[in-house]
Amino acid sequence: MKLAVTGKGGVGKTTVAALITKRLARQGSRVIAIDADPDANLASALGFADAGGITPIAEMEALIEERTGAKPGQSGSFFTINPRVDDLPEKLWREHDGVRLMVMGTVKKGGGGCVCPESVLLKNLVSHVVFYRDDVVVMDMEAGIEHLGRGTASAVDMIIVVVEPGTRSVETAGRIRSLASDLGIRRIGIVGNKVRGPADEEFIRAGAGGIPVLGFLPYDARLIEADLAGAGAPAVYDDVIDGILKNIADA
Repeated sequence: MKLAVTGKGGVGKTTVAALITKRLARQGSRVIAIDADPDANLASALGFADAGGITPIAEMEALIEERTGAKPGQSGSFFTINPRVDDLPEKLWREHDGVRLMVMGTVKKGGGGCVCPESVLLKNLVSHVVFYRDDVVVMDMEAGIEHLGRGTASAVDMIIVVVEPGTRSVETAGRIRSLASDLGIRRIGIVGNKVRGPADEEFIRAGAGGIPVLGFLPYDARLIEADLAGAGAPAVYDDVIDGILKNIADA
């Protein structure tokens, strides 16, 4: 199973990604979690004690130069666009409670659609993990999926869009569905978060525009407090997550 979790900023997608990841690990799955959000917080949500000390792969300049033949940020240089990455996951991930985490980091480059050594290494590494490994993969994405790339996207089983009860959040789900369609991803589902009751559930279902709703997580102070404390998302909704995973498998 290869899942990409995305959504508008602030809706709780990292919390949802962490809850799904931890539940899969406790069920015995071999899980690789990928933090592909520039605002990297997945390590904290998964309860890694040294979350702030993890060096993102995009900042590993020696590794990037070794694999691509060019230094990060070096303009006008030639570099390989197909660097070897198959040996990197085991060297780069951190492990905690059965979850192996890779923090990708941000390509600090102005302009859109840049092709630079950092982006080439990251895209090839994500593609390898998603396309060629048998592990379960859960990716915490930034808001949008443009950076997945068509090749990687073809191996993703489902895009999970986290939404909260709000017009802009639901509208974001519609835009992501359009992007997913452009990349050939046919399976997309919504998880409602911060839901206060039946009225919020109905609002999300009505605004889903035909996108399957996989389940709902309630507005819960325990999740917020755990996030503020950097303690990791508590496993208080295993039954809800089990239902979401079943709906993913049945979709």
